[in-house]
Amino acid sequence: MKRDEGDEALAAAAASGDRDALDTLLRRHAGLVNAVCRRVLAHPDDALDATQEALLAIARKIHTFDGRARFTTWCYRVATNAALDEARRRARRPAPVDVVPEPRSGGPAIDDLVADQLDVDAALAQLSPDHRAAVALRDLVGLDYAEIGEVLGIPPGTVRSRIARGRAALADQLTMRDTEGNQSGGSEHPTSRAP
Repeated sequence: MKRDEGDEALAAAAASGDRDALDTLLRRHAGLVNAVCRRVLAHPDDALDATQEALLAIARKIHTFDGRARFTTWCYRVATNAALDEARRRARRPAPVDVVPEPRSGGPAIDDLVADQLDVDAALAQLSPDHRAAVALRDLVGLDYAEIGEVLGIPPGTVRSRIARGRAALADQLTMRDTEGNQSGGSEHPTSRAP
């Protein structure tokens, strides 16, 4: 089997026991699985744990992929479920206090980009896992409402609601951070940012 085949053909081969096909699928989608887990969890170590669990689940459950949805949609569902499971496990543990480091001033524009990304990540961390998952799947992965509904197992109307509420909460968090940063003499960041 050629490794440049589509995901669905590779998934069928992997379900039949083709380890090379499974390895190709896992390598092809590991980055996006990790990106989804990172955005849902907003903590790098937890995201790595969830990514590992998601990739193991994909390998163990590849035979359950029935082709009714695109493979990527099925893969995102597995990743999102692994991230939400990790969030529930994390909620039962005592949470350490994360301190976001202040970016160095006087550097090139990249400092502002890093500061903006830190602000967005910190604001995402304040959202509930359900809202984080919906926003991440829409704004990071680019899935449409129907696909997100399929991944999360919720109706498209609920997807719209979670995205709207998640984005509104993000905007509030980012506006609050900008206000606090400007009052304390921090650098100004644009108030409208996309996660």
